[in-house]
Amino acid sequence: MCGIAGFSGSFGSRDEARAVLERMITAVHHRGPDGYGYHVDAGVGLAHARLSIIDLATGDQPIHDESKTIWTVFNGEIFNYVELRATLEASGHRFYTHSDTEVIVHLYEQHGDAFVEHLNGQFAIAVWDAKRKRLVLARDRAGIRPLFHTKAHGRTWFASEAKSLFAALPDRATLDPLGLAQAFTYWAASDPDTVFRDVKSLPPGCVLAIEEDGRETLTRYWDWTFPTEGAAAGRAISLEDATSELKDLLVDAVRLQLRADVPVGAYLSGGLDSSGIVAMIKTFTSTPVRTFSVAFEDGEFDESEHQQAMVRFLGTDHTTLRVGKRDIGEAFPRLVRHAESPVLRTAPVPLMLLAGEVRRQGYKVVLTGEGADEVFGGYDLFKEAKVRRFWARQPGSKSRAKLLGKLYGYLKNSPVQHASFAEAFFGNGLEHVDRAIFAHVPRWTTSRRALTFFSKDLKAAVGDWDPLAFYETRLPSDIGRWSPIARDQYVEAKSLLAGYLLASQGDRVAMASSIEGRFPFLDHRVIELASRLPPERKIQGLTEKYLLRRALRELLPADIVNRTKQPYRAPDSQSFFTDGKPLDYVAELFSERRQRDAGWFDPGPVGRLFDKCRAGKATGFADNQAFVGILSTMLVDEQLLRRSTPG
Repeated sequence: MCGIAGFSGSFGSRDEARAVLERMITAVHHRGPDGYGYHVDAGVGLAHARLSIIDLATGDQPIHDESKTIWTVFNGEIFNYVELRATLEASGHRFYTHSDTEVIVHLYEQHGDAFVEHLNGQFAIAVWDAKRKRLVLARDRAGIRPLFHTKAHGRTWFASEAKSLFAALPDRATLDPLGLAQAFTYWAASDPDTVFRDVKSLPPGCVLAIEEDGRETLTRYWDWTFPTEGAAAGRAISLEDATSELKDLLVDAVRLQLRADVPVGAYLSGGLDSSGIVAMIKTFTSTPVRTFSVAFEDGEFDESEHQQAMVRFLGTDHTTLRVGKRDIGEAFPRLVRHAESPVLRTAPVPLMLLAGEVRRQGYKVVLTGEGADEVFGGYDLFKEAKVRRFWARQPGSKSRAKLLGKLYGYLKNSPVQHASFAEAFFGNGLEHVDRAIFAHVPRWTTSRRALTFFSKDLKAAVGDWDPLAFYETRLPSDIGRWSPIARDQYVEAKSLLAGYLLASQGDRVAMASSIEGRFPFLDHRVIELASRLPPERKIQGLTEKYLLRRALRELLPADIVNRTKQPYRAPDSQSFFTDGKPLDYVAELFSERRQRDAGWFDPGPVGRLFDKCRAGKATGFADNQAFVGILSTMLVDEQLLRRSTPG
């Protein structure tokens, strides 16, 4: 894991180029505190901040090929580098390091831009081809590692984080109204958009080639894809064979992701996914297991009982970090500084604090169960959509609507507690039953209520933007031929997973403490296998992750295997008040003076929301998401926009 930054295009002098690169890469020192590396040549500048995990002695970047005409800097890990190296050496390539990085330049020599198709990993890569004067940017399939780019002064600039771009181009530190509206609706801007004007995110599974004359070619080399609804391919394999194949593939994914020259730990939440990862490490490898979890003072969010049960069952050396509401409120500004985006929940904060504890314990790498819910249909959203589709066939049916009562049992203020409210909330959007975004309509409708707090000018800039129609423009042309759950999974993978979970709740919170998170469930082979499965092997009745449960049942206690999914959550608006008194920075950022000065929100409604939350009367998701979204936007304004302004 590392940070990268650079540009393609001519510069006045090498010294000037080097100085700019130094500003860019030191802005992400947290991503690579073990050293910096640079390469400056005619038409290019590459910079790298290293977090040493593989080949501690000779793996410094930038890395080049034998002729020193192909150069690369990259952030992430290539898990199958051992096998790739053997193949490349057999073809005559000669290596000068033992790092996973070096396979990139030789693969590019061998396969050109198709080199990424051979990689099993999580990565953001920049390759410079000196002979052809071309820059190639690539991002991993699921979007685990970030990569941003922009054009300015006749050059293409790229970096792992936007703050590196701002270090070279302070005028880019400006919020984009449409990107902000997306973040307040989908929880993150939709790739390639970001919340910053003229700053783009390279979409997952894509390669961007920039030629010497400035021409750009964007190629998608991989995507989540599903068979046509009713196709027999996924049903041809028996349930037993599918279970066995999945188990073998998961074990291999875990084995590959344990590769490191430093100790590797694992997160243990007490649920099926992380427990399964740890169980596979214990059962099928010789790697010592060191586990970490977060617990909450508030019992509504705490899962420590299940965590400790798994610690005893698996016999791990375990550390629990207990987090209170005030801890979350006080750490929130640091989260936003690293996330570089408005967020609608506080849930990333405890994970950021946990990553800090992992680092204090001497670890740099942790495996996590993230991704299993998207891959195998684990969220209540998928079951909810199944019930809503059944209900939509007879929208007047009271009995069908009552099936929603089987969901959200873990919520203190569950939306299904009161039948009338449940019918109103989940009945929203039933008319969209044939659209690919159907499952997400209630959630996005709730989130986008926060747009009512936008200032008059910001509302005018957003105009009559339709979030449902807009998102549909970014979906595959054949998505309508997939099964309903496949459509739901695709939208979830592209919006919440790539945009929010792997970013603000994944890469950014881990790298804030120089920790690399690894995601075995997002091995592309696992995704491809799961995507071929018929719907009933993901959700059977209202039992989520059916095949995954079968694959892990011999490794885990029955109560964990059969336990209903409980999503990870944390206290939201209540984290910023103690007995009705706000934290000092919260009071300042919500003040009428500060709100008017920033100009993003309407001070009147914002003030009423603040008073409501201070009194502990925030009602449900809408109020909490609006409060956290407004606060985080004000922190983006304070920490990234104003501090990047020249002078």
